[in-house]
Amino acid sequence: MARKKISTTVYITQEQNEKLKLLNKKTKVPVAEYIREGIDLVLDRHQDLLPGQISFVDGKK
Repeated sequence: MARKKISTTVYITQEQNEKLKLLNKKTKVPVAEYIREGIDLVLDRHQDLLPGQISFVDGKK
C-alpha cells in the first residue's frame, strides 16, 4: 500500500534539474521519485541524529 504523499516546494539548481530530466527521459521514473529517494538516502545517513528508540542490536543510542 502506497503511503500518502504531501506537496512541498524544493528549489534545485539548473544543473540538478537538467540531470534529473535526462534520467527521467532514459528511465521513465518520475523526477519526484528520484527526489524522494535522495531524501531517504540523507535520512538514512543521518539516522543517528533522529529521535527514536534505543537499539540494543547495533549499539546506537
